[in-house]
This record gives sequence, structure tokens and C-alpha cells, in this order.
Amino acid sequence: MKLNRKNDWWGGIILTLSLVVSACSTAQPQSVPIIPTLSVNEISTLRIAMGQTVFVPAYSEIFYGGENRLLSLTTTLAIHNTDLEHPIIISSVRYYNTDGELVREFVDTPLQLNAMATTGFVIESQDTTGGWGANFLVEWVAESPVYEPVIEAVMVSSTGTEGVSFISEGRIVSEQAAPQQTEP
Repeated sequence: MKLNRKNDWWGGIILTLSLVVSACSTAQPQSVPIIPTLSVNEISTLRIAMGQTVFVPAYSEIFYGGENRLLSLTTTLAIHNTDLEHPIIISSVRYYNTDGELVREFVDTPLQLNAMATTGFVIESQDTTGGWGANFLVEWVAESPVYEPVIEAVMVSSTGTEGVSFISEGRIVSEQAAPQQTEP
């Protein structure tokens, strides 16, 4: 079989151009889903079956190469409702700095997180107010028994061709159970 070098050359050019064009195309950003908030009336009628306060270590910067060199990180707090059927309600998300001082409250009105849904909160890399020992406190409740949500912080930084990323899992610091019914 004899190959035509001219056709091979054009085929290579076309393939290269198609790869370059597809690599340069800009993907449209995904829209952020709207998380339903609860009204004052809805909040007052909740019958809480369970809930937790979860501590999540998060780092807006980390040390590298010595105690005087800090790398800024983007931190994403992710809250995943793992229950297949029932929503949970995020009542509070508070961000604290290394000294334990409240930096920011993210939830003004409780948020309903539907079954299998996820929500998140981002601390940009330029925001180093949390410092190297920052953390979140997340409070959630549910009106029926549910599987515990997965709550974690994802920290990421990249410079040039190098990057660093890691995850910090939340830890339960208190639990709330439904009041026990007493028999008459």
C-alpha cells in the first residue's frame, strides 16, 4: 500500500487545528443551583428529629519551606446531604480565624438542602483573614431521622505548573436528638 505524503500532511494539519480549536473553546460556567430558604413561619413550625454541630478544619494559608513562607489557598466548604429521601436544614455556617474569632456568618436564613443535594461556600485565596488555623462550624437539623451529611473543606492552590490540594473532614462536636416521648 502506497501512502500519499501530501494527504498525510494535510490530515495532520487538520487534526492539529481541530485539537487546538477544541482546546480553546470556552465552556459556559454552570449555573449555581438556588438553595431554598425557609420563611420565619416555616422555621417556627419545624419539628426537629435530629441535628448536629460539625467542626471543619479549613486553611486559608499553609506554611511551606519555613514559618515565614505562607501559601494562600482557596477553600471550599462542601455540605452533601447523603439521605436518599429527606431534606436537611442548614441553620448556621460560621467561619472562624486562627485565634477563634468569628470572621463571617454565611447563613442569614436557614437553607433547605434536598435529598442528595450539595451546597458550598467559598473563601477566595486572596482572603487570608482565617489564617493557617481557620475553621468552620456548621449546624444542621432534620425533621425526620436522616443519614448524616458529609461535610468537608477542600483547599486548593496552584502557581504555574505546580499545585496543592487536600481535604479536611468535618467532626461532630455536638448532637441533637428528638425529645423523648413520655408515656402518660
